[in-house]
Amino acid sequence: MNRKFWIIALISFTNSLSFTVLIPVLYLYGRQFKLDDFQTSLLFAIYSIAQFFATPVIGKLSDRFGRKPLLIISLAGTVIANLMAGTAGSAVFLFLARFLDGITGGNASVAQAVISDVTTPDNRAKAFGINGAAFGLGFILGPPLSLVAQKLALNTPLGKSFGASFLVSAFIAALALFITIFFLPETLKVKADKAQNIFDLGLENLIKGLFMPKIGILLILNFLTGLTFTLFTFAFQPYFIIVLKQNSDALTLMFFLFGVLGVIVQTLGISKLVKRFQLVQILFMGLLIRSISFALMPIWENIYYFVAVCVLFSLLNSVVQPMISALISLNASPAEQGTILGLNSSYLSVSNAFGPVIAGLLVNENYPHSYGYPLYLAGLCTFLVLVLAITKRKSYNAQAV
Repeated sequence: MNRKFWIIALISFTNSLSFTVLIPVLYLYGRQFKLDDFQTSLLFAIYSIAQFFATPVIGKLSDRFGRKPLLIISLAGTVIANLMAGTAGSAVFLFLARFLDGITGGNASVAQAVISDVTTPDNRAKAFGINGAAFGLGFILGPPLSLVAQKLALNTPLGKSFGASFLVSAFIAALALFITIFFLPETLKVKADKAQNIFDLGLENLIKGLFMPKIGILLILNFLTGLTFTLFTFAFQPYFIIVLKQNSDALTLMFFLFGVLGVIVQTLGISKLVKRFQLVQILFMGLLIRSISFALMPIWENIYYFVAVCVLFSLLNSVVQPMISALISLNASPAEQGTILGLNSSYLSVSNAFGPVIAGLLVNENYPHSYGYPLYLAGLCTFLVLVLAITKRKSYNAQAV
């Protein structure tokens, strides 16, 4: 791996740290503004819906104008949005901040495009695995950093507000912005032709992408895996706190556990797995473990049992997204990497909108056991996604990868 790759990996790490600082507090922050479970799910959804429409635009513009300027704009949006969220005085202002973060939140897809620019097809899966590990490292450090921010905020005007984590997130995103401006060179060698119409921003690709040979089915799989995963992520926090009667400190430790195991798998496991298995086979194993784990989680309302299942879940969960991203990248032409990976991130984003809303409709805070329903549904749906992935594997050219 060359110097450019490690610079973008560092940017991905700081970007993921900025994101994962918020994971343990977003649900609780919504409840702080007196939002119910369904309204809080909309707080998740508005960010993802905005990102769904923005990401293909950012991806296409990065093919046209270069990776660096679009990454700068995207990270600057994250800084401003999280400053707004951290100082929000009302739920409306918080929703506006989440929308702004989503509409400028294409940094992950641009980072993936940079990786495609600076790696060869032979080492691309490994590169995406390392990039995923950088995100996983953010999972290790982000939640504890969020907890520290909450403790330090007790002695400030913020008090017990969970807004402190958003302010820390803004500072970290600013660091990623600094690294991008001063250390990341432009990696796009051949820019796409300028559009005849200035309004040709790639939104039509949201539909066209589904019908692209090899790419379309992978985008569908990406959407469905994201949908099932976010059923889990939204239900996980209230289930852990309300049903298992744990506190926010213990929740932070659980995210820390996910991060540690994810980094181990993505740094050591993927490089070994790709030597023995095809990428699609690794994807199948990851989906199978996800499906079984989701279904097992709510069976016994015991914290030790739950942690044990979460360990099983973490062993192969973190291979799913890098494998899909690698398969999409390998099946896309060099000139379309930004556009296609932008579509990939876009469909993942919109799946992140539907999952929390569906979960929010299933649960009833007056009936705590209902927080397990989205977990059962996630297990069933993930198994169906696995069946689809297996039956359609020839459609995305498994033998070529």
